[in-house]
Amino acid sequence: MKIAGFDIGGANTDLAIIEYINKEQCLENIQHVNFEYLPMWSKNNQLEDCLIKLLGTYKNDIDAVGVSMTAELVDAYKTKAEGVKDIVKKVENVFKIPVAYVGLNGMMSSKEVFETPLNVAAANWIATSQIAGNIEKECIMVDIGSTTTDIIPIKNKVECAEGRTDFERLSTGELVYSGTLRTNLATLVNKIPLNDEVYRVASELFAISADIHNVLGNINNNDFSCATPDGAGKSKKDSMRRISRILCADLEILSSKDIIKVANYIYTEQIRKISEAISEVSERNNINKVVSTGLGRHILADKAADMAGLSYTCMDNILTSDECVVAPAIGTALMMGKYLEK
Repeated sequence: MKIAGFDIGGANTDLAIIEYINKEQCLENIQHVNFEYLPMWSKNNQLEDCLIKLLGTYKNDIDAVGVSMTAELVDAYKTKAEGVKDIVKKVENVFKIPVAYVGLNGMMSSKEVFETPLNVAAANWIATSQIAGNIEKECIMVDIGSTTTDIIPIKNKVECAEGRTDFERLSTGELVYSGTLRTNLATLVNKIPLNDEVYRVASELFAISADIHNVLGNINNNDFSCATPDGAGKSKKDSMRRISRILCADLEILSSKDIIKVANYIYTEQIRKISEAISEVSERNNINKVVSTGLGRHILADKAADMAGLSYTCMDNILTSDECVVAPAIGTALMMGKYLEK
């Protein structure tokens, strides 16, 4: 049985296709992964076309579809419930085969989603936790994507998060709104030390985390999948120019060495903020092992775990690099397979 798992995010929609045999063998039968940058705040009307495009030549071979989502939070929707219902309607318009949605307590039919839409809002971390449990019986799963960081405790191979909704998880340390690409640098630091002076930061959307990781060589051109704040290019020089603006400067005022110093400082602060949250979850659950995944698994998650004094491993042990980036989609497909087995 061929199952497509979609993770519909605010900025990216991810796909994983697995040949589902049983829950023990599914990770060895991942056939295809892909993702598409789709800013749902402005292009949610293109979601149906995006789903079809991602499937490509597989579109007529799929037996069932599982869906997780976080895009319901985008400001194209007045409420999360409105967002969930719109996304489900668009998915149901595309697929005439069995479809179900990742909820906080398992997979849900579209009818169940319409009755309690908030149960599927931002529940994709539930899907990712299914994979982490296959690596370590007891661990903290840290999934860092383009926008956010999920920090999920797992015991006896089952997630045991204290927070359930994003609102709750922001208070428990299990969700940090800091990611590899789209984080406004002005949210990571208030001041920056440079050349024996300390400069306050301009609170504007001048530059994003992708810019510092681009300048520092932490990501490549393919990784830099999101739009830039100024609509300009994605070269290192473009990123340096954007970074200079957070100090109300430009490349005639700051040298490349200055920009690299600034980028390294912000990078360290981003790691520190994530590390603080990991420590909070670790201490509360008495778990000392981190399993990392997502685009930021090595450049942020592993370093944050190390800063927290915890041991760590990566989903690279069982997934390819491309598969790690779409781990929630893989977990979604796995959950759909289990759902159909019942």
